[in-house]
Amino acid sequence: MEQPEDMASLSEFDSLAGSIPATKVEITVSCRNLLDKDMFSKSDPLCVMYTQGMENKQWREFGRTEVIDNTLNPDFVRKFIVDYFFEEKQNLRFDLYDVDSKSPDLSKHDFLGQAFCTLGEIVGSPGSRLEKSLTIGAFSLNSRTGKPMPAVSNGGVPGKKCGTIILSAEELSNCRDVATMQFCANKLDKKDFFGKSDPFLVFYRSNEDGTFTICHKTEVMKNTLNPVWQTFSIPVRALCNGDYDRTIKVEVYDWDRDGSHDFIGEFTTSYRELARGQSQFNIYEVVNPKKKMKKKKYVNSGTVTLLSFAVESECTFLDYIKGGTQINFTVAIDFTASNGNPSQSTSLHYMSPYQLNAYALALTAVGEIIQHYDSDKMFPALGFGAKLPPDGRVSHEFPLNGNQENPSCCGIDGILEAYHHSLRTVQLYGPTNFAPVVTHVARNAAAVQDGSQYSVLLIITDGVISDMAQTKEAIVNAAKLPMSIIIVGVGQAEFDAMVELDGDDVRISSRGKLAERDIVQFVPFRDYVDRTGNHVLSMARLARDVLAEIPDQLVSYMKAQGIRPRSLPTAAARSPPQSPACTPPASPLHRHI
Repeated sequence: MEQPEDMASLSEFDSLAGSIPATKVEITVSCRNLLDKDMFSKSDPLCVMYTQGMENKQWREFGRTEVIDNTLNPDFVRKFIVDYFFEEKQNLRFDLYDVDSKSPDLSKHDFLGQAFCTLGEIVGSPGSRLEKSLTIGAFSLNSRTGKPMPAVSNGGVPGKKCGTIILSAEELSNCRDVATMQFCANKLDKKDFFGKSDPFLVFYRSNEDGTFTICHKTEVMKNTLNPVWQTFSIPVRALCNGDYDRTIKVEVYDWDRDGSHDFIGEFTTSYRELARGQSQFNIYEVVNPKKKMKKKKYVNSGTVTLLSFAVESECTFLDYIKGGTQINFTVAIDFTASNGNPSQSTSLHYMSPYQLNAYALALTAVGEIIQHYDSDKMFPALGFGAKLPPDGRVSHEFPLNGNQENPSCCGIDGILEAYHHSLRTVQLYGPTNFAPVVTHVARNAAAVQDGSQYSVLLIITDGVISDMAQTKEAIVNAAKLPMSIIIVGVGQAEFDAMVELDGDDVRISSRGKLAERDIVQFVPFRDYVDRTGNHVLSMARLARDVLAEIPDQLVSYMKAQGIRPRSLPTAAARSPPQSPACTPPASPLHRHI
């Protein structure tokens, strides 16, 4: 049989069910100087965490800490374990109560205050530790009905400060381990009529209900009963979900072109067994249960041997952020005449007194998330395609704030203010050139390549790109630097060229040189316009999609350069700990007091 060019042709196993779960973050809560609601002792505090749904914006209880008796400075032991998505604005709310009885009804306890933040704020804070003042708002939510109720009914005073909440985030350590291993086989059953066999391995992790989930498959080895498969790496969480004694089943198949792969046999092992490395313990008999039942003298259908095994800690996006990597956010806005006269309501740059235009919406959606990963909150803002006063010079790289020496603006509001100012002072012109702003950011990224900084350029444009060749060359050159590019197309223009820059399907190249990495993400703004007028929801979707690739792009750069997070030691192969498991604790969903 001929070996397939792509293992996707293994139709029976095309879909790797149960993909690796999202990164999980453990949130620890402490408070200081809470209000004292008890007459003869101190408060008995409880913290309740809520998450906000993207669709309906409803707050939902996520979990509760334990109650700590008689303290105004609690350090809660019970954690909140949440899935972390860099590309989403994950709103969180923390309510503190003084517990007066065993009732799970929060309205029966004294309200001590609340704080709002995003998960990104916690993670992006120095050391992933955020302090916020607790306040008593005008309303809290009834735990039974979910409807607002006056906080003052619990003895609170709206707006009053009532202590501090300290939130710390840490990525679960067992999510980082990656196992690298290699297998060979001997004397496998011959399955092909005119040849031998074309064997491959399929790995499954067991589930609590006794079922198995596929987690890896090897390449096919052509026409051999004694294959040596290539070394492969797999996250430990995909292989056994952190439980070193969980059963791992391995099936051996003979590949057939028509997808009806012949079952040769199977064996079971565990991560703990595999971690012993090459030894007599890791030589497995491949058994076909049906053949064993039919033939009394049946021994096995061959053996599979583990040739090598190593495990090391995989560096993640959060490792780099916690290690001090700052994300430098730059925005570049299209000021070409094709946007229309800004004073007319048909213009994409029209500043309505009632709502933000497409440029401002896209900038705000992306900026509100990414701003938390830059400590100084100073963001360069550039424009391109306009005639500048006083001489009418056309520029494709001008500062929106008018300061050639320092184009940085203070926060997202500062960028919006500079953008509105530029609309009143420059003349929209053309053409639509990207290369100058890409080169501008690349120049800054090239100045610091030690892993302490990573640049993200957001380009918002309405038109067809005019300098395609130059832009492709600039992107290819930038692909070896610590930077990513987000392009949002506004208006109704055709954006075929932008899809070419987004190297998801075909890696971008220039003058025969292939980009080292895919660093461009393009989306058309019109795909996110909510016809119901719900801009909050539509912009959340926009931000999620354009930012989704940034963590992987950052990590891919760091790996290519051999840069490890400053918070982690140098990588080294190591054996798993001897504890029976490192399964993360169950999420405290809807804990009752």
